[in-house]
Amino acid sequence: MSQVEESIEVAVPVGTAYDQWTQFESFPEFMDGVERVEQRTDALTHWVTSIGGVKREFEARITEQIPDERVAWTTVEGEARQAGVVTFHRLDDTRTKVMLQMDFAPEGLAETVGDKLGFVKRKVTGDLERFKRFIESRGTATGSWRGQV
Repeated sequence: MSQVEESIEVAVPVGTAYDQWTQFESFPEFMDGVERVEQRTDALTHWVTSIGGVKREFEARITEQIPDERVAWTTVEGEARQAGVVTFHRLDDTRTKVMLQMDFAPEGLAETVGDKLGFVKRKVTGDLERFKRFIESRGTATGSWRGQV
């Protein structure tokens, strides 16, 4: 297993950053290579990705979700093996630190080499930067889910 940890500060309140992160179906708007996410239940999502010419479909289960604090997940079915957590840290009334930690299992030679060359880390950094631009340009979340898992 490999691991990546990245964080970014966003100029929105913690509730706004968290609320947007719960809108999984909007992820293709800021996550490179994510073609589609379907929220099947409160705790189950279906993902379709195409990264580096490799298309994958998988199910991810939300294992923990606490409003304004964290969203944790693990894949449960499909072609990708990963688990992670995104945490939200209030810096002040208008700024939030978003931290992402993810464990993943590269498959095959190309993914293993890409991981060793820092491809996954750069992708996560880029996704967080696009999330920052997305949420700061809107100023509000596209929706919210305040339930707990």
